[in-house]
Amino acid sequence: MSTTSRRTLLGAAATAPVWGALPYRSARAQAANTIRIGVMNDQSGLYRDLSGPGSTQAVRLAVQESGITQRGVTVEVIQADHQNRPDVGSTVVRQWIDRDNVDVIVDVPTSSVALAVNTIVRERNKVFLNSGAATSDLTGAQCSPNTIHWTYDTWMLANSTGGAMVAAGGQTWFFITADYAFGHALERDTGAFVRQAGGRILGNVRTPFPGTTDFSSFLLQAQASRAQVIGLANAGGDTINSIKQAAEFGITRRGVRLAGLLVFATDVHALGLQTAQGLVLTETFYWDLNDKTRAFTQRLGPMPNDTRPSMVQAGCYSSVLHYLKAVGEMGVAAAKANGAEAVARMKAMPTSDDAFGEGTIRADGRKLHPAYLFQVKTPEESRGAWDYYKLLQTVPADQAFRPMAAGNCALVRS
Repeated sequence: MSTTSRRTLLGAAATAPVWGALPYRSARAQAANTIRIGVMNDQSGLYRDLSGPGSTQAVRLAVQESGITQRGVTVEVIQADHQNRPDVGSTVVRQWIDRDNVDVIVDVPTSSVALAVNTIVRERNKVFLNSGAATSDLTGAQCSPNTIHWTYDTWMLANSTGGAMVAAGGQTWFFITADYAFGHALERDTGAFVRQAGGRILGNVRTPFPGTTDFSSFLLQAQASRAQVIGLANAGGDTINSIKQAAEFGITRRGVRLAGLLVFATDVHALGLQTAQGLVLTETFYWDLNDKTRAFTQRLGPMPNDTRPSMVQAGCYSSVLHYLKAVGEMGVAAAKANGAEAVARMKAMPTSDDAFGEGTIRADGRKLHPAYLFQVKTPEESRGAWDYYKLLQTVPADQAFRPMAAGNCALVRS
């Protein structure tokens, strides 16, 4: 297995991809038994710790543990930084597929980028294994026979975290929403659960993405609404800054609750338990959940910035491992020739790995596994480094995600 880093240089009017160690001719001369995997995500920005280089590391482990290279198959892993911009992501993916014979795109946090990649991959009949992007539209109106949505989505987050907040008495909400596809979908899906439970949405504010670091004015608008819950429809660095600044303003001390609708263990680490304690959140993977997740974390080895694997990085491992099992069954040539057939083969096979346990993949491309409602521990409850969560509730796989009939996916319409 070889790994090639890629940097994207942005000019005033266009993006110009520059390759470090992969000569152009090597892609043209690629052997017929070589699978090429492109890991695309945020390598340097606000989603770096939850995705970034750690996702590439997880993919490498999946390749190693699949055993496919011992059967004479070559697997090459390359990576790119999409900078959370759909134009950059689209340019990278087109060049990867058209010029460099990449067979499968992996990860792609930032829903606006993922939706663009979803379209390109379907047009080129390749494979898209989404782990990082959250929008539930990828298994709804924008579903594709070439895409599997692996790790989590906005409907699941709304169902678990949003539902728990409403059940705990949070009847009035104000949303602080990242102004792009992910934030819009998360606000939409959570708002639907709030209304169904008899709650009310008192208002919302959209924050520019990326680039917002000062959330003070948005938090003050939310506070002025007198909502019982401030729903944070954002992620990564945006969520961290929102929660830190809310603590500085003393908002939660006045009885207002923060609903971190997408919070990762890496976010809790950045916040510290003193600030994050008591937050209720949902993840589909936690490194310290059970013996198997701890074993996976140990095999993965030291992570960038001394973190623990996020559910996004675990999803990259799990999805690539299952993809390579399908490749092993159908043969490299067949998998490379028809991405939709490779995805169909993946759907026909049960999934199993140490990160997520046993699972299945539905016809609409939704990977099914349990979701876990956690509460962040107090500093006194934590037993050591990265011991951050206590489990409140397990949502079974068949209840964690939107019912397939409700998604309006053309793949499953009768």
